[in-house]
Amino acid sequence: MIDHITIEVSDLKKSKHFYEKAFAPLGYSLSFGKEGVFWAFDVGNGCLFEIQRTGEKAPLTYLHVAFRAGSRAEVDAFYRTALEAGAADNGAPGPRPDYAGNYYACFVLDPDGYNIEAMINEPSTSLSSGGART
Repeated sequence: MIDHITIEVSDLKKSKHFYEKAFAPLGYSLSFGKEGVFWAFDVGNGCLFEIQRTGEKAPLTYLHVAFRAGSRAEVDAFYRTALEAGAADNGAPGPRPDYAGNYYACFVLDPDGYNIEAMINEPSTSLSSGGART
C-alpha cells in the first residue's frame, strides 16, 4: 500500500489553497506542514498526499512515493533488491526518529531518478543498522 506521495509544486500557497478546496468534497483535509516548505493532506486510511515547493533543497525529487512495508526486514529486503535491480542508494535502511519515534525506512532512486521509499512506522524489538536519510 502507498503510505504517502509527495509532488513538487511551483506555487506552494496557490497549490495549498487549490488542494484544500478540491479535497473538501472527498473528505480529505490538511494534516500538517511547514509554512513555505510543504503541506501534507490526510487522504484516508493513514495515507498522505504531500506538496513541496519547487527547488526546496531536500532529499526528494519531483515525485516521491513511499510504500508501506510489513516489517523492518521487508524494508531491508526492498533496499537490497532494489539496488540489485539497478536503483541508486538515496538512504540506507534505518530508524528515522526525526519523522516519528518508530519510523524505519530506506530510500532509493529508480532508473528515472525518482525517490522511492519503503517504510514502516510501528514498534519493533529488533533494529537493523542503517544511515540517516540523505
